Amino acid sequence: MLTGAGTIQGHDVAVVVGEFAFLGGSIGRAAARRIVAAVTRATRERLPLLVSTASSGTRMQEGAPAFVQMVGIAKAVVAHKAAGLPYLVHLRNPTFGGVFASWGSLGHVTVAEPGARIGFLGPRVAEALTGSPFPADVQVAEHLVDSGVIDGVVRTQDLADVAARVLRLVRPRAIHAAARRSVAAPVPPGGGSPWDSVLLTRRPDRPGLRELLALGADDVVPLSGTGEGERDAGLRLALTSFDGIPCVLVGQDRHHQDARRPLGPAGLRAARRGMRLAGELGLPLVTVVDTPGAELSPQAEEGALAGEIARCVADMSSLTVPTVALLLGQGGGGGALALLSAGRVVAAEHAWLSPLPPEGASAIVHHDTAHAPELVAHQRVSARDLHTDGFVHVVVPERPAAHEDPRGFVRAVVSACAAAIRELADPGPARLTG
Repeated sequence: MLTGAGTIQGHDVAVVVGEFAFLGGSIGRAAARRIVAAVTRATRERLPLLVSTASSGTRMQEGAPAFVQMVGIAKAVVAHKAAGLPYLVHLRNPTFGGVFASWGSLGHVTVAEPGARIGFLGPRVAEALTGSPFPADVQVAEHLVDSGVIDGVVRTQDLADVAARVLRLVRPRAIHAAARRSVAAPVPPGGGSPWDSVLLTRRPDRPGLRELLALGADDVVPLSGTGEGERDAGLRLALTSFDGIPCVLVGQDRHHQDARRPLGPAGLRAARRGMRLAGELGLPLVTVVDTPGAELSPQAEEGALAGEIARCVADMSSLTVPTVALLLGQGGGGGALALLSAGRVVAAEHAWLSPLPPEGASAIVHHDTAHAPELVAHQRVSARDLHTDGFVHVVVPERPAAHEDPRGFVRAVVSACAAAIRELADPGPARLTG
């Protein structure tokens, strides 16, 4: 093990680096003590920590006394994260065994070398113990990204650039207070029926999460899934910055949600990962709601969909960092509710929120879907009604409609979100609570 401290593009950082050339990078008692000492010192000196593993696991020659050292290393990492300090992991080829099963899997952000072999059990040992080989691609970095186990693949020569980008986004900083005024601008006068708004939010050319990030974010570092082996393309998780304010973004991407690919429990578990990241790193959380509704299937029921909605609401409600929910378009049912428990709720003028997609609500009340336009007019689902009823704090005008001026729409939405974060972060008398 090599340990030390230095700078990455101006960011102070502590490092722990494995050397595979020495006994396969295996971790014995002496190496473990060195790692714990480095992590503990980084915590004491309040340094972000970057670990770069290359290991066959714990040292078989030392047996159980080496094996149990993984607990001590993990405890030191947990204390580092509990102090609100970033913990970044770079998995090199190979990383196996107790290293991956402890401190190699605890990163706020985890990336790997291209093609790196990464897993719990080495392929030779797995075949010897089970009698059959693992599929060739199961323990490869790229597959683990697709499976929601790690966040990305980064060439070693690009690691400094990526680490610097992450460090710029995850280090909490003072948020300058907004001018002492409410961000709740007057609600624009009505322009069309609630059903007109529903139809507008369903347009394929309406700007959504991807346009929000592409046109409105200062920088974006995407993360992949839960970090625990689940991923849902309908839910995107990222570290980003809006108007100079770093934050964690949890957003629903409606372009990856339809009858064949609805938002399921895995997406909500990924959302909860984002909420934990915001809390651990002390960053504002921005959620983007734009969903026709959560998955309705036996698999979703068995995957605890209802419980995940409840846990999202509970986790988001308990955060002490500024939280802003952006109702960007469709707000269908429990899938929308899961991301709405924020200190401030900002809604686009044509956004809407309903206990079920309008056709589903019509089926309950009228036993058909034809009454959906009539029903939404009575359900008070529009952004304007939600504002009148006190649930939405800010309505962002769409003049013209969002699809006619995507850049202007995104600029207005980002401005409203940033203003809401600043007011929530302001401890003065003008602070707004949800």
